[in-house]
Amino acid sequence: MRKLDILIVEDERSQREMLRDFLTKEGHRVIEAKNGEEAMNLVRGKSLDLALIDFRMPGLNGLEVLKEAKGINPELDVIMVTAYGTVETAVDAMKAGAMDYITKPIDLEELLLLIERAAQHRTLVRENEMLRRQLHEKGITQEQIVFKSVKMAELINLTGRVADSKASVLIQGESGTGKELFARLIHTLSPRSHKPLITVNCGALHESLIESELFGHEKGAFTGAQQRRIGRFEQADGGSLFLDEIGELSPVVQVKLLRFLQEGEYQRVGGNQTLQADVRTISATNRDAEEEVRKGGFREDLFFRLNVITMKIPPLRERREDIPVLVDHFLRSYARENRKKVEGISREAKDLLMKYDYPGNVRELENIMERAVVICRGSLISTEDLPFKSAELKPVPAAEEKEVTLRKNIETLEQRLIAQALEEAEGNQSRAAAALGLSERMLRYKLKKYGLK
Repeated sequence: MRKLDILIVEDERSQREMLRDFLTKEGHRVIEAKNGEEAMNLVRGKSLDLALIDFRMPGLNGLEVLKEAKGINPELDVIMVTAYGTVETAVDAMKAGAMDYITKPIDLEELLLLIERAAQHRTLVRENEMLRRQLHEKGITQEQIVFKSVKMAELINLTGRVADSKASVLIQGESGTGKELFARLIHTLSPRSHKPLITVNCGALHESLIESELFGHEKGAFTGAQQRRIGRFEQADGGSLFLDEIGELSPVVQVKLLRFLQEGEYQRVGGNQTLQADVRTISATNRDAEEEVRKGGFREDLFFRLNVITMKIPPLRERREDIPVLVDHFLRSYARENRKKVEGISREAKDLLMKYDYPGNVRELENIMERAVVICRGSLISTEDLPFKSAELKPVPAAEEKEVTLRKNIETLEQRLIAQALEEAEGNQSRAAAALGLSERMLRYKLKKYGLK
């Protein structure tokens, strides 16, 4: 684990010194502040990775310190320490930008796991900064990749790491999540970027045409084949081929695609000559690929060839923190395109957009925002400009009683998710941890904590 520069903000001397000694022994560099004012001076003058901030302190309280610290350094990770683990405390801290919170008496093993998560986040931030510079050099601006969620940051990071390789990539996600965007990013960041990226939508072609589309055909190969046609693999030689909706391929074409992936060889329809092409395949599907294999609709050996690297894009409803930045991006883009002086969106309209589930994902949100900009009468988009009203939205489940702490609700949900992941991974802890986005060490800790087997 990367060693961090950590600030401890705690008014109780014994607690502060205990944390300092413990974290120093773990190899971290630690500085201390006994109140909020001292903490602010240190945040301004030091380069810090993480702050542990006590919630209840004289003078500036922990929440005030958190807000000011994030104002000075938005990239600073913060763990709130409190003996008052109520819903209000935790929610306020999370809204203000805390990474997580931990209650007193502090479980030091849990604290180490939170710090490990912070270290992973720092690595992700650093790698994504390097990736942004690469994208800028390739002519891709920040405007073209819009997100705020950690889930998307991790996917962008994975894109940068796999781009240099020759490995086949399978991108899974619902329609409208941006699978083609990720395929283009992989190609653009790869050594193949000077060669073409050829796209084939397997679901849009009739079964009788897909083989000719991919591999080409010779003159007279079938009725209507009046001349030789170069296939998509041949066109993509030296570059990349993006096979969208790969699950739509017929069994016959699956066999020929498998041969190409194994040998790098193919024949045009109606031809005898064996041809070769150097192509990196990126495929995508909105189906559950593993389920299709289990049903027998997709060849297992082909699935493994295509699925060297898997990228699963979460639907927009599972990363709602991306909605506000996407709304602002589409608003500016379509206001400029349509020469409209639309400058913002009302609080009520934004609230509706946050509550909607987006079965069509980002593509649907983009469509909603384009429509809203076009029909908006004033400078502010209102609820009248949206294609749905509050009564049409799915009701949000009622909140639990306030005396039930947020931690209890989170732990209940955690236990369910861990049990489900272990069941789907057939007890394999490495696979379950990867599916949950946890390190194996953290998964083992949580299994012990909840008494799960």
